[in-house]
Amino acid sequence: MLTLAIFSLLMFLLLIDVPIAVAIGLTAVVFFVAQGQSSFLAMLPQRMYFGTTGFTLLAIPFFILAANLMNTGGTTQRIFRFARALVGHIRGGMGQVSVIFSVIFSGMSGSAVADAAGPGQIQHRAMVEAGYKPTISAAIVAASSTIGPVIPPSIPFVLYGAITSISVARLFLAGAIPGVLMSIAMMVAIWLMAKPRGLPKDERADMSEIVASFKAAFLPLMAPVIIIGGITSGFFTPTEAAVIATLYALALGYYYKDLKTSDLPDILFNTLKQTCGLMFIIAAANFFGWFVIFERVPDALIAQLTSLGTSPAAFLWIVIFVVLVLGMFLDGNAIFLITLPIFMKICPLFGVDMVNFGVVMTLLIMIGNLTPPVGMCMLAVEGFARVGIWNLGAESFPYILAILAVTIVCAFVPEIALWLPNYVMGAM
Repeated sequence: MLTLAIFSLLMFLLLIDVPIAVAIGLTAVVFFVAQGQSSFLAMLPQRMYFGTTGFTLLAIPFFILAANLMNTGGTTQRIFRFARALVGHIRGGMGQVSVIFSVIFSGMSGSAVADAAGPGQIQHRAMVEAGYKPTISAAIVAASSTIGPVIPPSIPFVLYGAITSISVARLFLAGAIPGVLMSIAMMVAIWLMAKPRGLPKDERADMSEIVASFKAAFLPLMAPVIIIGGITSGFFTPTEAAVIATLYALALGYYYKDLKTSDLPDILFNTLKQTCGLMFIIAAANFFGWFVIFERVPDALIAQLTSLGTSPAAFLWIVIFVVLVLGMFLDGNAIFLITLPIFMKICPLFGVDMVNFGVVMTLLIMIGNLTPPVGMCMLAVEGFARVGIWNLGAESFPYILAILAVTIVCAFVPEIALWLPNYVMGAM
């Protein structure tokens, strides 16, 4: 009953548009006061400070900055041209280009919202000019942007690793194959819908255009090689990789003369705003996480699940259902911060691998990015597409099903995600 009351109050505060960080922190405060435990509120500043001081979390602002630098410069246009030369002639043309672009760009960004808000505008405009309906184009852009945080590097994996103390490098590697499967599922969905909807495609690019576009995009294409190669070889940590990504994006901008020094203040300020907003949520959620553990919520849930004879498969289905529902109302990072203090205590009980669980959770919050009313990628795309959030949600449904199918397969066949990290880094 206590667990139900806690999450009922939290959801009520969120539904009346209380800011996420305030709702999370206020829920814990209300229950401490209501139970006559006001003295424990002295822990609030300590837990909020502690929640944002982890070394791993330093990667988050640098990956955000790297994405903002690339979105300002001409890096995105070069990658888009190369992707178009490769797959623009396939049925579904520009839609397929959008997916391949996101696969390539994901190796530098790690943020779905940054991919949707930045390169997404280029992709949307190109599709509309090619004859796509704006709603169809916007849905493809929103869906393809969710590939970014699954294929490494990934801000959600950094956050998951910071909360659970799981190796971020192992999580990065675990996301690679599911990310590829996710992109294939989306491409198949676009291919199946292309003919009934009359989606146009390009003429097949000749070899000279493929070679020329590859040369133009060569340096941006090297970014994921440098980042992932450096991490897996042990040359630098994931946190240091975020700094490398930022410096590389900055160097590309100046090398191509797409980035001006006068652009930097705005880029830095936008990065600061995005980082502060996320860190405030992380700080409040750390106090909330300490609160639910103090109230022994995970222990109560474990006792309830075991008394019902819940199996590992049933537990995973419960997680899938819970996170999908939360994804309709909460930002993905908030879902991590609210649920992981509970889930990470239950997973070992059912023998659920925490690395694969991180991949499944990330895939689930990517679905949340596409579900109204609070799908963050949808909101980012709607900001420039202006097609209506509910229309966009309905148009995104086939891609939601595609991601959900990959999620379910990965949840119940953990070897898909675990093969690569176990091969490169050895079994845990």
